[in-house]
Amino acid sequence: MAKITTEMKVIEKTYDLVVWSCQHIGKFPRSHRFTLGDRLEQRLYQVLEMLLRAKYDRERLVLLQQANLELELLRFQFRLAKDLKCLSIDSYGSASRSVNEVGKLVGGWIKQSAPATNRAGT
Repeated sequence: MAKITTEMKVIEKTYDLVVWSCQHIGKFPRSHRFTLGDRLEQRLYQVLEMLLRAKYDRERLVLLQQANLELELLRFQFRLAKDLKCLSIDSYGSASRSVNEVGKLVGGWIKQSAPATNRAGT
């Protein structure tokens, strides 16, 4: 039961981040909306898709590890958006906290999904 709750929670948090980001990316300056903004949106959609696929795939570990890497890339893209003045400090803080929260949940899901032999070694 806890596994299902964790899966749904991480998917829900990621979905909320996608919605929040789409609302903010639309306000990016034109010079960055169609470059950095599009990359952020596409990466967010990829993470959400990977997590949804992982929920139904028996071999979810690879998908979760890929999603984890995409989250790291998102961290840098949001930071870049802040440095380019596309996001305010407050908005960047909100995005950063959300990405970190999703990352922690994905990390927990990875640990749950790892084979028992890998878990014993960590």
